[in-house]
Amino acid sequence: MRSYKDYFPHPPEGKYYLVDSGYPNRKGYLPPYKGQRYHISEFQNSGQPIGLKEVFNHAHSSIRNVIERAFGVLKMKWRILLNLPSYPMEKQKKIIIACMALHNFIRDSQLCDDHFDELESDEAYADEESQQNPVDVLDDGDMSEVRDAIAAALLG
Repeated sequence: MRSYKDYFPHPPEGKYYLVDSGYPNRKGYLPPYKGQRYHISEFQNSGQPIGLKEVFNHAHSSIRNVIERAFGVLKMKWRILLNLPSYPMEKQKKIIIACMALHNFIRDSQLCDDHFDELESDEAYADEESQQNPVDVLDDGDMSEVRDAIAAALLG
């Protein structure tokens, strides 16, 4: 039996997925620094990020928030996306591609898209899945240099 990881696309060489702290720090997957403030609400309640790691985590969280908001809107707009695991893998791929094609058609045609317009203005929105508690995983350090370089560049 094949698992989801057999189907999950790995990023091309030199690229990476922005992931939450539940993922290990491995080549192609860029998680935040552990043990530092991360969620936007933590910065709103206790001030600006301090230091290299918090600056990186704040930027990481802000970007993930935008991504999660987009997926949240897509799931609400195309409700079939909420129950994908009940379909065979090949059908899941086709459903996702069809939903994204419809979404892109709406955006490209500059038609009114009330779902995205509503959430575009709501900075506090975050998909519930993005607020889940982190899982302890071991880092192998592959992306540490990349993460440190990005963090240093953010500080200027």
